[in-house]
Amino acid sequence: MISAHNIVKNYGRKQILCGISLQVQPKQITLMVGPNGAGKSTTIKVLTGLIRPNSGTACINGFDIVRQRIVAQRATAYLPQRPSFHPKLTCLEVLRFYAGLRGVPVSRCEAMLQMMGLGEVARVRTEKLSGGMRQLLGIAFLLLPDAPVLLLDEPGLSLDPAWRKWLQHKLRFEAERGKTILVTTHLIAEWNDVADRCLLCRDGIIERELDPKNLPDDFSELETVSHRILGQPFLGSARGSRASFGGLAEIPSERGDNEVRDGEMPSPAREPRALPRASQRRI
Repeated sequence: MISAHNIVKNYGRKQILCGISLQVQPKQITLMVGPNGAGKSTTIKVLTGLIRPNSGTACINGFDIVRQRIVAQRATAYLPQRPSFHPKLTCLEVLRFYAGLRGVPVSRCEAMLQMMGLGEVARVRTEKLSGGMRQLLGIAFLLLPDAPVLLLDEPGLSLDPAWRKWLQHKLRFEAERGKTILVTTHLIAEWNDVADRCLLCRDGIIERELDPKNLPDDFSELETVSHRILGQPFLGSARGSRASFGGLAEIPSERGDNEVRDGEMPSPAREPRALPRASQRRI
């Protein structure tokens, strides 16, 4: 479970978060949508413990992200908006390094790469990856520790449409396994009828809750979308096939005691790749 109460974050005189509060329940996909600059990424970074709020409280699985940061981070896996990896390491070396930090069996690394369609580039240096392939490696990194809380910041920006849909079904499967999932995006139409709840973030606060089954194409349409006051959740109906992802449960998994921090780099190039549909992939 994720909970945040009255989070405030300033950078100098500029206030980014103005008392944001939210709750994200297990077994649900919760979207946080909003225009650029609304405070979505800052909220995610507070929840991961990467930045410290000026005031307010946030907890991951009952652990305070400020006072019990390391313990809270052990329960969290985070995909930043622009995942960055050491350019001279291969895809497999990157995952093996993080597997060592998180106490994950090395055998899980190659399984993750195969699942993400990166088996053929497992021994290719990350500096040679396209933007889309780097994002797929980021998703493999996200799923590697099998953490109970998943935080994804704009996960679909560098993915082609087929992989975006695959990711949505994969997150549904993970939610049905009991995970708590929070996704930020400004590409709201692509998440229509996928999530269980949808929170509108604007000007550093959660303004209200939107119907996840009736999301608009852009934010100019928000005033015409039916909505309810925050605290009265809407339930989405999209469900992915458990059979499509059941093989993941057979991959060895064990969470360790070390934190993992993600850096950022300039936005990677968008280079869509022709990849098989998820429904045709054996995991």
